[in-house]
Amino acid sequence: MKKNIRIGTRGSPLALLQAEEIRTLLYAAYPGLQAEADLEIVPIRTTGDWRPEHLDRRFIDMGGNKSLFTKEIEDALLEGHVDIATHSVKDIASILPDGLGLAAVAPRMNPCDAFIGRDAQRLEDLPEGAVVGTSSLRRQAQILAQRPDLRTVPLRGNVETRLKKLEDGKAAATILAVAGLERIGLEKHVSSVMPVAQMLPAAGQGALGVQIRTGDEDMRAFVAPINDKAAATCITAERAAMRAIEGSCQTPAGAYATLDAGGGLVLEALVARADGTGLLRLSSSGTADDAEKIGDALGKELRHKSPPDLFPD
Repeated sequence: MKKNIRIGTRGSPLALLQAEEIRTLLYAAYPGLQAEADLEIVPIRTTGDWRPEHLDRRFIDMGGNKSLFTKEIEDALLEGHVDIATHSVKDIASILPDGLGLAAVAPRMNPCDAFIGRDAQRLEDLPEGAVVGTSSLRRQAQILAQRPDLRTVPLRGNVETRLKKLEDGKAAATILAVAGLERIGLEKHVSSVMPVAQMLPAAGQGALGVQIRTGDEDMRAFVAPINDKAAATCITAERAAMRAIEGSCQTPAGAYATLDAGGGLVLEALVARADGTGLLRLSSSGTADDAEKIGDALGKELRHKSPPDLFPD
């Protein structure tokens, strides 16, 4: 077994906790790895990480793609500066860069979004014209599809910064991933958990993924024990749907898959305009072994049935 394995991750407090979670799983799988030196976490700052000049900019205005949160880490992996990389799966582009693969998915936490209101407990409780802070077009589209009377504004920064802006009256509410709040110990701020029927999550939300260089069979074997088959199967379907949709941060889209006890898989996915109009939500089902095919077919169906302007060339 190789010693001194370097784990690349974002340098944000939440990302460091996520990397620590992966490291803890690896320690459990390999009791012989006792010293932190054997598994070194290497923080890497990405373009999408918090900067003062980015605070009030939407991701679409910063390039509008998921590489904002992964490119520098993926470059470090490709160049051999780190041996594996950890990400929130929702931040990983549906089409991976050449030379990289997703080798393991950790057990998935709550995939839902949390509604956090300054006064209101739920989205439906907000007064007419209230401001909701979010930089996610997926969340914005679903908010406005249900409540076109509301107004959305960018709300960026780390979790604590967003909560402070909410407290300071910059918005009446915001929406954040439940898993992130739980990982950082801030779940007490959740006013209510939004059911999947109300707010479809991002593909991979709530799960952590481990990237490796394709062809690095030693690292593939090393991380294999921490792979959660059920989570990986669901995420395979979700990411396949996003690839077929060609979803990016510029296309409001979401996907979420579940498994039943009999090995069946149900996948839901949606696309919409940023203003909530044209929202189309479809579902499909089949066997877990066909996760990739189910996702690809549903994504293509969504693209075929959606308004053409949702997918500009």
